[in-house]
Amino acid sequence: MDNFSYVNATDLEQVTSLLSDSGWGEVMVVAGGTDLLGELKEYIETPKTLINLKSLPGMDSISMNTTGITIGALTTVADIANHPTIQQRYTVLAQAASSVATPQIRNVGTLGGNLCQRPRCWYYRDETVNCLKKGGDTCYAVDGLSKYHAILGGDPVFIVHPSDIAPALIALGASLKIVGPEGEKTMKVEEFFTLPAANPFRENVLQPNEIVVEVHVPQPKQGTKSFYLKAREKGAPDFALASVAGVFEMMGQTCQNANIVLGGVAPAPWRSTEAENILSGKVINESVSNNAGAAAVKDAQPLNDNAYKVTLTQNLISRTAMMAVS
Repeated sequence: MDNFSYVNATDLEQVTSLLSDSGWGEVMVVAGGTDLLGELKEYIETPKTLINLKSLPGMDSISMNTTGITIGALTTVADIANHPTIQQRYTVLAQAASSVATPQIRNVGTLGGNLCQRPRCWYYRDETVNCLKKGGDTCYAVDGLSKYHAILGGDPVFIVHPSDIAPALIALGASLKIVGPEGEKTMKVEEFFTLPAANPFRENVLQPNEIVVEVHVPQPKQGTKSFYLKAREKGAPDFALASVAGVFEMMGQTCQNANIVLGGVAPAPWRSTEAENILSGKVINESVSNNAGAAAVKDAQPLNDNAYKVTLTQNLISRTAMMAVS
């Protein structure tokens, strides 16, 4: 990797000031570093300065009140997975966090880093390949090896978003706070991510002089059940082939409302309103859950090597829905 300067941040104002004074990619922030250090080694990113966010106080806390739970962006994935209240009330989030990588990575990886991580596409990660996402004119997955690539929303770049936590947060209706040189702003986590059709070079709307500082998850309604199911090769501590975050407001066997968000199948966490419409207001049974799964993938456009994701995703949605009545 190239040489770089290293700055221990003292406050958020210093961070946004340093970011504002530089061109895109010249100054970058680092927390756990589990993703960024790989990009540095592969010369995908070549910053002149890294700002260490872990020296900032107070951004690694989990706090609760009557409106919900607030999680600092520097909170480790392990702390989220192991938090008793999250396990009990926000089960889908705890399950998603516990599915991330290995214990070693969960102990250093952060919430903010998990949401902002870059894609794992082998063409994008290859420093010798100038793919469309890096400014070239070709997404090589279209005619190349596409086993792990998108089946939904991929045109013109068929990467998949690697976060497990993001689908869970979207299904829970979470919002995040962003700080930049002009102050704070809040948006839904669902609005944070962007598809390649809007911007093939980025996965979110974060500006180069902004950082995520916290996430707020509202208190689930009474009777809510939530689950995260993730399929990966041979049960390895790996990224999702496909995953489903499901949040169900239940009254007995009847689903009053369902939120279904997919991971591992699209360039951004993919909300399936088709599955939600079939499940909401219905008594959940095998027929209804199977129909929800089929509806979610009816518009899928698999590439040469990933048609298996269509059936896999359909079955994961059906299984997740049936867990709400088990």
